[in-house]
Amino acid sequence: MSAPEPRRVLIATYSVRSRSGTDLYTRDLALSLLRRGWQPVVYASYLGAVAEELRLATIPVTDDIAAITVDPDVIHGQHHLETLSAMARFPGVPALFVCHDGLTWHSTPPRTPRIGAYVGVDRNCRDRMIMERGIDEALVRVLLNAVDLQRFQRRTPLPPRPRRAVIFSNQAASNTFADAIREACAQRGIALDVMGIGAGTATDHPEQILPQYDLVFGKARCALEAAAVGAAVIVCDSAGLAGMVATRDLDAMRQLNFGVRLLQRPNTAETIGAEIDRYDAADAAQVTDAMRSTAGIDLLTEQFLELYDELRINHRVLSPEEELRATADSLSRLAKHIQIAAPIESPAVTLPAQDAPVPVSLLRRLKRRMGL
Repeated sequence: MSAPEPRRVLIATYSVRSRSGTDLYTRDLALSLLRRGWQPVVYASYLGAVAEELRLATIPVTDDIAAITVDPDVIHGQHHLETLSAMARFPGVPALFVCHDGLTWHSTPPRTPRIGAYVGVDRNCRDRMIMERGIDEALVRVLLNAVDLQRFQRRTPLPPRPRRAVIFSNQAASNTFADAIREACAQRGIALDVMGIGAGTATDHPEQILPQYDLVFGKARCALEAAAVGAAVIVCDSAGLAGMVATRDLDAMRQLNFGVRLLQRPNTAETIGAEIDRYDAADAAQVTDAMRSTAGIDLLTEQFLELYDELRINHRVLSPEEELRATADSLSRLAKHIQIAAPIESPAVTLPAQDAPVPVSLLRRLKRRMGL
């Protein structure tokens, strides 16, 4: 007697190539789904090191949606064009969309009744969807970002006073906020290192390095990982300073993903120094206890599995005409964000500063699929 096929989830995302937040979120979620007996499949426009890591773990990864020849049970979309492409390739399959970023065009949510639920990774993303993108609030929920606790093990207890600190940020360089942190640390006899692209010290394995530090400066996923391993964390980045992650502020800060909305104060040696002086090893240990009990990737996966089942139960199959109209509406809203600088035969594109490259080949495949 042969074993039944596992249920399949198609994760449609922009990239699985580098140590960026969404790429690693995709990796951690896919690995956690695999541990629970599901078969994740990752479709992304850009592949790289993270894609190879997933393949080594037996998770299929492709940048060609047509290469997937079996229907998934659910589509887990994370970026606009990839999600639309997956839904066009597999009509009738229930879908959800996860918003990871409130600003970039490729993170804007498609507006189609095929999508039964919209998920924000924090309140900022939720607010963008319901206040800027026209998504019905009843369809939106928040499932907070998570960390792989198997990968990020807890360090030994913190010392009474911090001895070593690290700036964990790709934005940190000598001409940015790093100078203020360096001055504040020097005044207190704290040795400071920098870990990130801007300083030429990026790493693919922060879980091996973070436990060496008592105090970590960072935001978003960097702050989440540092708190999980047991460091004291000061949330800051080039945009500004939020402050020390303490038990009294933890829930509010995590609801905003230790992110940009919190960075309201200037980075100066004085403001940074005042936050360093709030260092409390016992309170930091309580923060880590809370993070490890509520912010693990396996808990997030359980929440998604419940949502997948809910979508399959409540799914309404659209007519082909409804599908096309909804897709056309989403593409028309997205079109103004895309500037093609060459004739349609050329793949060259020009984008506003800070925008990611547009996968033109994806647009062509999507148009062919819809008969446009």
